[in-house]
Amino acid sequence: MTVKVDKEIRIRVPVHTIGGIVCFGQVTCSPFLMGYCAERNVSISFLTEYGRFLAKVQGPVSGNVLLRREQYRRADDESASANIARALLSGKLANSRTVLHRFLRDHPGKSDAGRVTQASKLISSSLRRIQNESSLDVLRGIEGDSAHTYFSVFDYLITSQKGEFSFTERNRRPPLDKVNCLLSFLYTLVMHDVRSALETAGLDPAVGFLHRDRPGRYGLALDMMEEFRPFLADRMALSLINLGQVQGRGFKEKENGAVLMDDDVRKTVLVAYQKRKQDEILHPFINEKMTVGLLFHSQALLLARHLRGDLDAYPPFIWK
Repeated sequence: MTVKVDKEIRIRVPVHTIGGIVCFGQVTCSPFLMGYCAERNVSISFLTEYGRFLAKVQGPVSGNVLLRREQYRRADDESASANIARALLSGKLANSRTVLHRFLRDHPGKSDAGRVTQASKLISSSLRRIQNESSLDVLRGIEGDSAHTYFSVFDYLITSQKGEFSFTERNRRPPLDKVNCLLSFLYTLVMHDVRSALETAGLDPAVGFLHRDRPGRYGLALDMMEEFRPFLADRMALSLINLGQVQGRGFKEKENGAVLMDDDVRKTVLVAYQKRKQDEILHPFINEKMTVGLLFHSQALLLARHLRGDLDAYPPFIWK
């Protein structure tokens, strides 16, 4: 595969080394390349420069039809859906709490530590509440309250470049500040990887348990990415800012208030994301070392095993 910018060749990459291609903004691909990638199970996703999904090119869907039929049956059963949703939210809340704990560990003397500690306690309380909850609506309500608590102290986790980067609340489509711009971009990357992993495992990424069916929405991919948001995307956004790897001048605000990153920042984020995926981590359930990039596939396979009846429950990824 050859990548050209202004008719100049910037990079050549063997297709067999690529898991997926994500195109942001005005990017074109030749019909030959799209067909070639489809034959080799390399998906191509097209998104706006804001990160809104437009379309995807992929080859024939693989996977066990019996597994998908079981997925659909569970999705139609409120009790079964709640069991899986509860596990997914356990992973998200536990990982959100760990992000706050890491801040408290690394910055014990900060004046904001009290607020962060209180937020951590509230999330711990929510984590206990969901364990015996069987209503999807109640679970969604608890998740919403916990997300509000978590993001209410997110600005305290930004310890440098405070004049350029500040956070008041989560906003998207479009993001209205630099931090939300970073978060939205990283969430899009995680979504792409999770969706590809689910498809590789034979699951339908559109049919979720926590996020219900909606035309054009990948419900199961949204479900599974919840446990990866704090661990991967949020932590990376904070690191990029706090370590000075991205600068405020690399973002621009449009007339409608939308904030976009320039090409240099986008490249920095993409390189950092790919590098993070190469880091090794001990999987808490499988108890084996693997790269961060393989976590998506391991979780998709664990969910498939649960749906097949090989596991009594879905074990979420919980960051230690």
